[in-house]
Amino acid sequence: MDKHNLWSIRLGFSGKQSPLIATMGLEQFLEASYGSKFSQEIPDFLKDSPKTLQALRAKRQALQNSSAEETKEMLKKELQVSFEMKSWWIEKMRSEEFPLREKMTCFWHNHFVSTYQKVKVNHWIFQHNQLLREQAFGNFKTLTKLVLQTNAMVRYLDNVDNRREKINENLSRELLELFTLGIGNYSEEDIKNGAKGLAGLNLGEDKAVYRKLLENNDTITYFGKTGKFKADDLIDIIFEQKAVPYLLTRKILQWFVYDSPTETLVNYYGDYFRKVNFEIKPLLTKIFTEEFQKDNAGNKIKDPLVYILQLMHELNASNMNPKLIAFFLKQQGMDLFNQPNVKGWNGGKEWLTSQIYLQRNNVADLLCDGRSWNRRIQFTEDSMTESMPKLNVKVNYNKNGNHLAIISELSNRLLFKKDENWQQEWENILKYDFNPKAENADNAVLRLFNAMIKTPEFQII
Repeated sequence: MDKHNLWSIRLGFSGKQSPLIATMGLEQFLEASYGSKFSQEIPDFLKDSPKTLQALRAKRQALQNSSAEETKEMLKKELQVSFEMKSWWIEKMRSEEFPLREKMTCFWHNHFVSTYQKVKVNHWIFQHNQLLREQAFGNFKTLTKLVLQTNAMVRYLDNVDNRREKINENLSRELLELFTLGIGNYSEEDIKNGAKGLAGLNLGEDKAVYRKLLENNDTITYFGKTGKFKADDLIDIIFEQKAVPYLLTRKILQWFVYDSPTETLVNYYGDYFRKVNFEIKPLLTKIFTEEFQKDNAGNKIKDPLVYILQLMHELNASNMNPKLIAFFLKQQGMDLFNQPNVKGWNGGKEWLTSQIYLQRNNVADLLCDGRSWNRRIQFTEDSMTESMPKLNVKVNYNKNGNHLAIISELSNRLLFKKDENWQQEWENILKYDFNPKAENADNAVLRLFNAMIKTPEFQII
């Protein structure tokens, strides 16, 4: 695979940015990505959703005073808003000129998990998502502090139930196990005492706040330090621990380059992460610029998001309804805003089970035929699967080349490596007398494209 195309997919969701990387150079492309702008505006679909505790209480009071039919309609509307939010994010991911910010937002979304299914307040989920976007390239410690101040996280990890007379350890445990240190780098006593420090951190009008009647002001010992610690203090102490850089460094390598990074790489980049005081931007620059120099294609299975957005780009299918993309992601196990648990999507081999591979190939056939897949895949969200227009799909290729040149062009763009065993099959589709100027030439190239994207080599980058 062409290196610029490979890294366009890795740093985004398709080969769309390949020409930019080639002309700007990787480092300049990264700088432009770090400086990319994004809207701070609340999307229109959230305008009527409750945004404060007071508004939320009023909405719930209205539900209690409504008929069963009215209640059903109100709940249905909120569920539809959650689908609109998925569509809104998918559209951002596939349309940004520099999509690395959205790629990192999705990374953080799967690190600091908070789901609509549990939180059930669309505006809080949006706030959480927007925070991850704002801080995508910032400081890891700062972001960790800010995440613990979101109503979404306090609700998701049950800190609303963590009170001085009845301690709930859930947020304290996941803060150590999944967000910062990883298993084996803390004690059960640290979890218990951390939970005491987090007791009373509860829902607020715009963000989480400590409630005086619920908080615990006892002196606690946390990783050998003693004091009356609250959330920010706990995080400061955590980030003094030796193990902090390596959990996140491993996950970043897994998200972008390697499903199974070596311990040598994790330690090498992790040591640097500590050296730059947990700043994300220099860490990403070091990882990307150094890994760019290596021959490391074929070490990561594409997640469903990259798979489908790359197909959309290659087929020039700009009129594809993002709602249907969201449903495809759900079918593939990558439901945005609804990970299966606090650990998030595991990725790796779980993105290429026999069922997922079969479904991908069925979808590939449909798309190459210019059809959406709501005719074949049964979605439960019936109200959201409105009829789709015929997709005007077309594969770009150099029409001045012969059949071998076009086969080489597409395979170099789509496949992480060229397997000579496939060559004869490609030449059976695009024969020696192929004329790229002929009337049916585009259809022949589309058949070749369809065959290539159904190979195992297309599923990997």
